[in-house]
Amino acid sequence: MLLRSPARSRRDIQPLENGDHLTREEFERRYQAMPEVKKAELVEGVVYMPSPVRLNRHAYPHGLVVAWLGAYAAGRANVQFGIEPTVRLDWENEPQPDAILRIEGGSSRVSEDDYIEGPPELIVEIAASSVSIDLHSKLKVYRRNGVQEYLVWQVEEATLTWFSLQSGQYLPLEPDSHGILKSRVFPGLWLSPSAMLQGNLSQVLALVQSGLSQETATAQSRHL
Repeated sequence: MLLRSPARSRRDIQPLENGDHLTREEFERRYQAMPEVKKAELVEGVVYMPSPVRLNRHAYPHGLVVAWLGAYAAGRANVQFGIEPTVRLDWENEPQPDAILRIEGGSSRVSEDDYIEGPPELIVEIAASSVSIDLHSKLKVYRRNGVQEYLVWQVEEATLTWFSLQSGQYLPLEPDSHGILKSRVFPGLWLSPSAMLQGNLSQVLALVQSGLSQETATAQSRHL
């Protein structure tokens, strides 16, 4: 959600409407004048304003993802996670993804007005009613702007797909022999899709700790 600046005269500013075609500058101007709007995105120059959030189709999966990323960030000094931050990617794209994980000093930066500019290393989207945009328009935007990893949870299909940017293309990460997905960008960021889909948060968090512990042990062995 955008931080609101004092409105110069809200009556003189047209409200955002779903499907509007706007520049990023005009999108931000209208969004800042509408404090009652909690989430709006600009994707390929088109405004998207999502429906009210349902518990099991969005809010609960979203909470699981945030807990997973938060547990990882707690164990990494240079990693920051965020919930629905505004991300300025280019002049036609300003999404507000469900969650992000970024490396401080990496491919994105925090602007003077406290927004993310440039691609965070990992973006996560919970796709229920938004599945078409998350797997099509947004996927293309994130790939084009160099988001290194993109995880999409398709709630109704009960599937998790974790894309990795390789040679300019998004390729799904392949699980290891134990069914575990492992980030190529964030050492020790592991995920059991089955545990996440089942809502087994204790197993999800335990796996994060295992990944972090193994990464620490590997780093220590390199210095022996």
